[in-house]
Amino acid sequence: MQRIIAAFWNSCAGLKYALRTERAVQQETLLLVLAIPLSLVVGVGLWQRLLLVGIVLAMIGAELLNTCIEKLCDHVTPQLHPQIKAVKDMGSAGVFCFQILAGLVWLAAIAERLGLI
Repeated sequence: MQRIIAAFWNSCAGLKYALRTERAVQQETLLLVLAIPLSLVVGVGLWQRLLLVGIVLAMIGAELLNTCIEKLCDHVTPQLHPQIKAVKDMGSAGVFCFQILAGLVWLAAIAERLGLI
């Protein structure tokens, strides 16, 4: 139980640090704050509302992992390096995929709510 509690506090510390220092995490957290009440209006039923909020949480998770990759790369070598650039670009592409998925989920839910599909 002690390990679970310690892991929880470590996660809180990491999130707090990311919120203080990373603009993308700040922006996506703002989207989460907006998504929670909007999901109640847009979502049709509990599961759709959960999906709408969950996909934004998943996007934040991807952003946090990408931030970790970038910080580790910068620690390993602060100089420009083609392979490090490729690693950072792939991490960014992963976040972009989640952003596209989140947009598609929200658009589909809005379309369903408006009776378009």
